[in-house]
Amino acid sequence: MYGTQSKRDLAFEYQAQVPILRPSIHARRANITVKFQDIYGFTVEGNVDDVNVLNEVREKVRQQGRVWWALEASKGANWYLETHVSSTLKSSLKFTALVNQITLKRLIRKGIPPNLRPKVWFAMSGAAKKKSTVPDSYYNDLTSAVVDKVTPATKQIDHDLPRTFPGHPWLDTPEGHAALRRVLVGYSFRDSDVGYCQGLNYVAALLLLVMKTEEDAFWMLAVLLENVLVNDCYTTNLSGCHVEQRVFKDLLTKKCPRLAAHLETLEFDVSLVCTEWFLCLFSKSLPSETTMRVWDVLFYEGAKVLLHTALAIFKMKEEELLLTYHVGDVINIIQKTTHHLFDPDELMTVAFDKVGFMMTTNISKQRKKQEPAVMAELDQRFRRLNSTGEENDK
Repeated sequence: MYGTQSKRDLAFEYQAQVPILRPSIHARRANITVKFQDIYGFTVEGNVDDVNVLNEVREKVRQQGRVWWALEASKGANWYLETHVSSTLKSSLKFTALVNQITLKRLIRKGIPPNLRPKVWFAMSGAAKKKSTVPDSYYNDLTSAVVDKVTPATKQIDHDLPRTFPGHPWLDTPEGHAALRRVLVGYSFRDSDVGYCQGLNYVAALLLLVMKTEEDAFWMLAVLLENVLVNDCYTTNLSGCHVEQRVFKDLLTKKCPRLAAHLETLEFDVSLVCTEWFLCLFSKSLPSETTMRVWDVLFYEGAKVLLHTALAIFKMKEEELLLTYHVGDVINIIQKTTHHLFDPDELMTVAFDKVGFMMTTNISKQRKKQEPAVMAELDQRFRRLNSTGEENDK
């Protein structure tokens, strides 16, 4: 795609991808629900205010796109790779290189233009490097070799395919199902420890929509699970996901002590919302364009971004959540908030400016601190299930 079209042609193509949304005259006269399709093909429901927010966001995306295209023109197609240096080299960096790195971080937090996402993600995440370590035929050979094999993972994948973003004009078709299946089945054989975990179907589906090709989506999934996210998030006992939830609970207590105390009084467990967030990487919760903004930063800054985002969502609704009396009310407020978070700038501002300073704490140390308690709890749960099973056998 990028080798056959000029940057000007790509810019025009990109402009066509983000049309101004125009609700009907009847919708403008009354605050009623309207339906429209976003740039990734999902049907979105919202009111006229939501449409206005989306139009403002898309104008900002156009402006951000012009900044990226200008950098492409002045610095070259892969300018962003020159500023992405390893931590071991930071001490010897020149001041200008460090400034470029800071500028790149700010640019990414403001959003990568949709047309540039495939190549920027592929390069910045490490997927390109990972792919380069194997023969060019690796993906095709892998998917061909396992096409007729049946495992518990393939059975679960087949069960989940029609439930992955039903109604999407491409994902919910035989062609879309087949592509998603090949990516998921292929990875289940690449990493038998992970195999397949529910939640990966939604992640892989969005990767297919962004990356355009199965092979690139496969390598993005591989780099996510093997390098970007914390270990053991998708293994059988989900221990990595449990650790992240405990770390998040601690961060919520430090940053929003009143809210954390209130939720504890209600006996609200953060896992009621965070499990889906951390396993699906917000793909089921946030509008697709907002999810992509979270992933822009995720592929550059790492898994801590998921904690930033989760904390921001609670912070944005802190005062309203403090007035709740039931667990159900908390869940309803959180779900309504995430489903209508059409402005990614609002989310990013809270995530990195208002609560970001709390994240300067060494997250890795916090994870290591929580791991023993999580493993002990999971081991106890396993023993309890085993003893129950033995009693039932008797």
